[in-house]
Amino acid sequence: MTPLGRQIASRIRLAGPMGLDEYMRLCLLHPEHGYYATRDPFGMGGDFTTAPEISQMFGEMIGLALAQSWLDQGSPAPFTLAEIGPGRGTLMADILRAIRKVPGMCDAAHVTLIEASAHLRGVQARRLGAITHLDRAEDLPEQPLFLVANEFFDALPIRQFQRGVAGWAERVVALDAQGALTLGLVARDDAPGLPPAAHLPMGTVLETCPEALPIAHAIAGRIARHGGTAILIDYGNWHGQGDSFQALRQHRPEDPLAHPGEADLTAHVDFAPLAAVAAQAGARVSAMLGQGEWLLRLGIAARAQRLAQAGDAGAMAALHRLTAPGEMGHLFKVLAFWAASAPVPPGFDALEPDANHA
Repeated sequence: MTPLGRQIASRIRLAGPMGLDEYMRLCLLHPEHGYYATRDPFGMGGDFTTAPEISQMFGEMIGLALAQSWLDQGSPAPFTLAEIGPGRGTLMADILRAIRKVPGMCDAAHVTLIEASAHLRGVQARRLGAITHLDRAEDLPEQPLFLVANEFFDALPIRQFQRGVAGWAERVVALDAQGALTLGLVARDDAPGLPPAAHLPMGTVLETCPEALPIAHAIAGRIARHGGTAILIDYGNWHGQGDSFQALRQHRPEDPLAHPGEADLTAHVDFAPLAAVAAQAGARVSAMLGQGEWLLRLGIAARAQRLAQAGDAGAMAALHRLTAPGEMGHLFKVLAFWAASAPVPPGFDALEPDANHA
């Protein structure tokens, strides 16, 4: 058992079973043994590879989409150019390179990164130079906001509920007879935000992400009050069901309880509640799109061809990986929030107010 695993087991012996949300929070953000506190997890030397690490084209398309939205909204200055969960800073570096072609945009931008990991903050500062770091989306300044969140919401702690004979039961981390970590169920009289258990088949598993909604509300609220656009990219679905709690270590899936603090823990994002709270905050919301369709609408295929003609031997392979349905193109979804008075951001369609699916 890992050092963090032993601490978690001790806590369970003292206080009883632990919710998945608390388990995820400890595994990812424990100040001494947490996954993001102790390592650079990105790229071939880490545990997973994100789209910005695959190709510069990903960040360029996002940068140009934000730039067009900025122009469409009257080129506000100053404004906050933000990323939440920015990793190594690769995506923001590519965005900045793309928007330098837009007169006045870089000069008006206050680059702000929302990052919990002290280690990654150092990596980002070395890569990007003069930037502002914040702990929470709620701390973003009250001014126009142009923001991207790529593979951020999937790492927020989740709760899981399973429909049983007596109603909802919550999945928890407990100890087996040998003292090893195992999953169990604890009956719950109420399951916040879930439909009545009797309306769903026996064994149905639903996930909630309590931390996601205030973050989406804070982002959308800034945009509704001051203008701007937010682009959220993650793997997930609309009103998703089922157990999506997963771990990745050394680029391979593994049991999420196997190596606490030494594996990346994630869950699929349910975009429907994020869209709902953004609309409640006063922002307009897009229909959810697959990443591949959105990037192709923005012109990534033409960009890949130009790079290939200029000698980039990996450009077409990167295009396939980012956009093909069997790669990242369908698994990853894209959602946007924007100011109510502004045009729809590039590549998106507006979500109908009464839409309950995408």
